[in-house]
Amino acid sequence: MSPLKLFIILSFLLGVAVTIRARPTYLYHVCPNTTTFTANSTYQANRNILLSSLSSNATANKYNIGFYNTSTGRDPDDIYGLFLCRGDFSSDVCQTCVTFATQDIVERCPVEKVAIIWYDECLLRYSNQFFFSSISQDPSAYLVNTQNISDQNRFNELLSNAMEDAATEAANAASGAKKFAVKETKFTGFQNLYNLVQCTPDLSSSDCNRCLEIAIAKLPSCCDGKQGGRVLSPSCNIRYEVYPFYNATSTRAPPPSPPVVPPPLTGSGQGKSGISVVTIVAIVAPISISIVLFCMGYCFLRRRARKKYDAIEEDGGNEISTVESLQFDLSMIEAATNNFSDDNKLGEGGFGGVYTGTLPNGREIAVKRLSRSSEQEAEEFKNEVLLLAKLQHRNLVRLIGFCLEGEEKILVYEFVPNKSLDYFLFGQDLLNIYLTTVFRS
Repeated sequence: MSPLKLFIILSFLLGVAVTIRARPTYLYHVCPNTTTFTANSTYQANRNILLSSLSSNATANKYNIGFYNTSTGRDPDDIYGLFLCRGDFSSDVCQTCVTFATQDIVERCPVEKVAIIWYDECLLRYSNQFFFSSISQDPSAYLVNTQNISDQNRFNELLSNAMEDAATEAANAASGAKKFAVKETKFTGFQNLYNLVQCTPDLSSSDCNRCLEIAIAKLPSCCDGKQGGRVLSPSCNIRYEVYPFYNATSTRAPPPSPPVVPPPLTGSGQGKSGISVVTIVAIVAPISISIVLFCMGYCFLRRRARKKYDAIEEDGGNEISTVESLQFDLSMIEAATNNFSDDNKLGEGGFGGVYTGTLPNGREIAVKRLSRSSEQEAEEFKNEVLLLAKLQHRNLVRLIGFCLEGEEKILVYEFVPNKSLDYFLFGQDLLNIYLTTVFRS
């Protein structure tokens, strides 16, 4: 293979590896339908202008702090919006996340006047009411790591102190800078505690500190005894884990360096072409291979280290450790599936039909209605549902709940429109075999 072809192949592989993280990681969104607009209205036109402005202003520059707010239109069709990128991500990641969010939020909230969406990399928000430079605590959501922590009392004390220190540092950031801080604290001989806090930079120091204090105070009710958790609100957010989840090297940006002017190339021993192609490939190839392997290894390890989360709205308070937190009312499932309408039916298996549905919060679900001929006891059914819910894997469709009323035994899964990976690898029979093993008839 010629050196030039090798260089082209390596460049392509590098591009593929970098693209792996191009799509932002969705966390949660809220868009209440209490205030809506009609299609092709002035408000919709203003929203399009606002989202376009947010996307274009996410472009990197040397003063970028990952934040921008703006407004457009006149009363009663005026609209206000902002984006906030996580402080440890690069400006390129920020721009990619904001650009994606401006499209995603329109699909998830097509006619709502108020909306907010969170990703791991950024948040985007708009409203028909002015909200700049003021604390907004609602709507908010929890994300809980379901793994339990050892030595809970000592861990809680360590977590509280680390969060307080990080909140103080973020709130006292200089005007116009990121209100962002991270802390790493040793928990055991082989395990550390990692904390991250952030406010929107338009808040004053006192408001930022107050917003973070409110979020920290919610940790015991949502995440007590757990290895990780987050509190998301429109004006600030906090997160902790027992594994490194942020980029520590980019949390403090170094001062700009003067431009480096490369020395002129000389033709000594190289002929008229300067540096030979072989020399260029010898230099570039190892660097390219190292970058590709690093990116692929980083993504692999991050996927393995990332814990499964359950999104819980602020008034929820239930954990996956109790089977009651997984139980749905039959009336809710009937409403979501249009009373098990044939129009909602995805298919029929040996143990019942599968229907698609939509919960009141807009979440799409797949409902497995088990055959009524099953003789399984209710408690046994609940215990096995709880076991299934804890069996999290990136290649399995996640079980999010069940319904057990009268003769109805129903499983509720997250809805995967393009089918799950296990379907393509093994076919639908694998799911039926699995259900046969777990739910004995």
